[in-house]
Amino acid sequence: MNGPLGTSGLILNEPLLWEQGQKGRCGFSLPERDVPESPLPEALTGDGPAFPDLSEAEVVRHFTRLSTWNYGVDTGIYPLGSCTMKYNPKTNERQAALRGFAAAHPLLPPRLSQGALRLMAGLERDLAEIAGLTAATLQPAAGAQGELAGMLIIHAYHRGRGKQRTKVLIPDTAHGTNPASAALCGYAPVPVPSDGRGIIAPKTVSALMDDDTAGIMITNPNTLGFFEENIREIARIVHERGGLVYGDGANMNAVMGVVKPGEIGIDILHLNLHKTFSSPHGGGGPGAGPVAVTKDLARFLPVPRVVETDGMYALSEDFPDSVGRLVAFHGHFGVLVRAYSYIRSMGPDGLRQASRLACLNANYVREKLKGVLHLAYDRPCMHECVFSDRDQQAEGITALDMAKRLMDYGFHPPTIYFPLVVRGAIMIEPTETETKEELDRFVEAFRAIVREAKESPQLLREAPVRCKVKRLDEAAAARNPRLAG
Repeated sequence: MNGPLGTSGLILNEPLLWEQGQKGRCGFSLPERDVPESPLPEALTGDGPAFPDLSEAEVVRHFTRLSTWNYGVDTGIYPLGSCTMKYNPKTNERQAALRGFAAAHPLLPPRLSQGALRLMAGLERDLAEIAGLTAATLQPAAGAQGELAGMLIIHAYHRGRGKQRTKVLIPDTAHGTNPASAALCGYAPVPVPSDGRGIIAPKTVSALMDDDTAGIMITNPNTLGFFEENIREIARIVHERGGLVYGDGANMNAVMGVVKPGEIGIDILHLNLHKTFSSPHGGGGPGAGPVAVTKDLARFLPVPRVVETDGMYALSEDFPDSVGRLVAFHGHFGVLVRAYSYIRSMGPDGLRQASRLACLNANYVREKLKGVLHLAYDRPCMHECVFSDRDQQAEGITALDMAKRLMDYGFHPPTIYFPLVVRGAIMIEPTETETKEELDRFVEAFRAIVREAKESPQLLREAPVRCKVKRLDEAAAARNPRLAG
């Protein structure tokens, strides 16, 4: 295909359902009534808007037109750096929709839940194996709650040793929720600056690690897209001084099947099923952030835990050292089914190849855009690469302007202004499923935008101009938030 994906074609407005329809229309033929007629409650017939009478065609067209306003991973590339937005294989959706899983009630007795419990036990084993650790919990409902679970485990560990500590080391290349997770457990976050190569130097950790520091939260690969190659030495320093190493595994899509974090010094690792293992990112949820731990820390895992006795599976709370319960039942089960399906359908070789292709695609984009955008660190990356708007500042063009203009070319924008260690950051993660042709279209769109920044900067300041919603006033929205519908 020649030319950009973005177009100024037919864009349909859509009124509310209450503004459509006419009295007497019906899109559904009700069966003959076999009970006495009863009026609707007054709450449904009072001063509020009456239910609209709509035909089937009106209802279908309404929701179909609304769906055309959306952009999702089934529409095109979703290059959000540091938040893997990978394609969701449809076979996973089919398994999650199986009636025995989709209709299962969490309060069913164990004898009627053996399939679900066996799947959970199998997923725990698979994730622990991938992490190179001993045991895992599926409870955390998101990556941030996985971080919290990890910090609770570290807190319980030090409490059990008779001396609680007050600080946690957090590199400047860690994920943004890490400091908050540490603070929620009463720890003071201590920033650890990265070096000129974008990674953490052991001597920096050694200077900060003391007897009052509970451990370190380290994202590996980090948010600059680099593998923390000093991780073994860093872990040794932390362990020698009585601390634990927490691994933020949100970027595991670069190394799953290639590196086992537990074998290079990580004590606790969270894994994002809605990133690395292809379960969909919902509109704010549900997600899943399982946590894997070493053998010595398994006793602190949340309850209930899946246990097996004589071939029968059950949920048990008989773990006195547990940090307690994190969710109402035992995790977001539909997300767990999808991740289990993904792991089983891919197998070890498939998972390893996915990581390799994710890194290959990121390095391809890095090479193609090097010299077009300023490259913050000119060295091979892992799953994502970080550029900046430094070379466009002379024209007064920002990363935000370029991201908005990218929408006109038919692409979802990448992450901007993160990580904070790169001013005006433009962070791109293409994931493993994108073809060379799709990546070339994305690169060419960025090339065109950079040319426009020099030749027509005002166009970028007004972008997007082809989308359903045009440029918003972010400052006004922040000062006067509209929180109601």
